[in-house]
Amino acid sequence: MNRKKFIKSILGASAFASIPFNLNSKNINIQKLIDNTKIDTDGSMIGFKSKKIPKVKVGIIGLGNRGTTLLKMFNYLVQKNFAEIIALSDIKKNKLEKAKNILLKYQSEKPKLYSDVNSWKDLAKRTDIDLIIIATPWKLHTPMSLYAMNQGKHVACEVPISITLEECWKIVKTAEKTKKHCIMMENCNYNDEELWILNMVQEGVFGDITHAEGAYLHDLRSLLLDEKYYENQWRLQEHVERNGNFYTTHGLGPISFYLNIGRGDTFSYLTSMSSRELNLSIAAKKQKHKNIDYKCGDMNNTIIKTKKGKTILLQFDVHTGRPYSRINKLVGTKAVHDGYPSRLYIDDETPKYWGHNWINKEDYNNYIEKYKHPIIKKLKNISLNFKEGHGGMDFIMIYRLIRCLNLGVELDINVYDSVMWSVISPLSELSVSEKSTPIDIPDFTNGKWKNIRKLEIMREI
Repeated sequence: MNRKKFIKSILGASAFASIPFNLNSKNINIQKLIDNTKIDTDGSMIGFKSKKIPKVKVGIIGLGNRGTTLLKMFNYLVQKNFAEIIALSDIKKNKLEKAKNILLKYQSEKPKLYSDVNSWKDLAKRTDIDLIIIATPWKLHTPMSLYAMNQGKHVACEVPISITLEECWKIVKTAEKTKKHCIMMENCNYNDEELWILNMVQEGVFGDITHAEGAYLHDLRSLLLDEKYYENQWRLQEHVERNGNFYTTHGLGPISFYLNIGRGDTFSYLTSMSSRELNLSIAAKKQKHKNIDYKCGDMNNTIIKTKKGKTILLQFDVHTGRPYSRINKLVGTKAVHDGYPSRLYIDDETPKYWGHNWINKEDYNNYIEKYKHPIIKKLKNISLNFKEGHGGMDFIMIYRLIRCLNLGVELDINVYDSVMWSVISPLSELSVSEKSTPIDIPDFTNGKWKNIRKLEIMREI
């Protein structure tokens, strides 16, 4: 891939409008191209509240592994009459039939099924649907989200919501124009540990935050190389074509809430570096998989600085055999947390007692109980019935989404959160390709991040 084509694949076609310089030159002004992707917006979706929807009518596009899991999370909500699944779409009829049979165990009304390649558009056009959930391969997320919003639907999309800068701007523009929610479903924001830490942040336990670390360290070799798990091995193809951190949001979503990103602070710039690739190739050879060159390095490190001077380290590695970890480190002036396993350090105000030990198990459990997030207090017992959804956090995520729509209040995650967490991926790819050059991160809020606001996820509903 030549230089121009590579940059265009990351930024989108809009970056090249009215650019006078030679795009094949080694002196391409990357930042100018990034700035050129900006689209004039039509107002703000910050604080946006849709009309109350007593029973949310839902359509789901994509019934593979992820879509089927999300479908199961609706059991409680359907039985409580908070939601109804109206239609399902997938290009594989066997997956549709399986999903329908799962649904009919707890919903009496049969869903309409759409199995043709483009029939998801017919689903989106239905006038009896309020919300469309998208759980398809990444490259389809933005086109489907845009189409659904233009058909008057709210959208909840799997991660990432976009994979190019141009797509991020189009998502924002369309949400503001149509006045429809368009959010990314980041389930890790609803995990027990992350909500506990967030509540401690809100209660001042950490003092002023200086640094955070998050990650997606997950051995996916067997799944990436499995010809049946991801349809047409679409996810493996991402590793053939790209090099950077292209799964940012599991670590960055919770961190963004810890740091009040978009609500008093925002990302300023990043730099990114990838290691060489070895582990996926070795695994492929052992499985006698066809010989492919993988562009994605085994480990990517992306460092972000915020406008208020905080730093974030994000790591991405799905090639290496190792225990799963999202790291979940938070460093403040009064406390430090390290995840996997979860450990807490509370600093003492008296210098002679400054030490090097994590708090003991008893004190740790006391902090767990004292600062348990209100959402966990309310929903933990219910979520235990939905362990298949990543231990229950998928259920809590879907519950919060539907209940916010029922009540006509702001969603926990908004469109700006969604694109800010996603845009780090293409920007990391650019930085890697440019010898880790710093890249300024666009402001999708048009300066409104400066307004300090309470996190919607702290609200009880």
